Amino acid sequence: MEKEILAALEVLRAGGLILYPTDTVWGIGCDATNAEAVEKIYALKQSQNKTSMIVLCRDADMIVRYVNKAPGIAFEVMEMSEKPLTLILEGAVGVAANLIPEEGTLGVRVPNHDFCLQLLRKFGKPIVSTSANISGEPTPLKGLKDVAKEIIDGVDFVVNPRFQGKPTCQPSSIIAFGERGEVNIIRK
Repeated sequence: MEKEILAALEVLRAGGLILYPTDTVWGIGCDATNAEAVEKIYALKQSQNKTSMIVLCRDADMIVRYVNKAPGIAFEVMEMSEKPLTLILEGAVGVAANLIPEEGTLGVRVPNHDFCLQLLRKFGKPIVSTSANISGEPTPLKGLKDVAKEIIDGVDFVVNPRFQGKPTCQPSSIIAFGERGEVNIIRK
């Protein structure tokens, strides 16, 4: 796995795109602090909605470096969640401006996935995670074999599917938290 992580790191550091497994579905990723790399993902996905991607963080400590208005309750809910959960938090800072919607929020998730966690630990910054499909097309729920050829051809590195682990094959739940702890369930 070390060799695969080093190859992915090299691409991320160079501003490239990776196609990688997560604990939910296969994702397209890049350095979340690199606006040019983020723009490459929007172009590859042919996305009109340019502020809907989330980032993966290795832990709560990393999250609070990139969102400065996260209420404590958000982290309690994240800890208690039995399935993958994306938090939409206010006060996004330090990531590429083209990842941040007008309201200044950031979607963040801590994956329960060995490859992702090791990659995040070594990279030291959040990594964009967006489903590996053209916008409007179905999310690839059955693994790499379900990912369109134009997505595979459009990235700089494809992680070996043997590091897929046991994904849920479903997108994560999404809950938005206001800075005073207001809760809005977006996707169950």
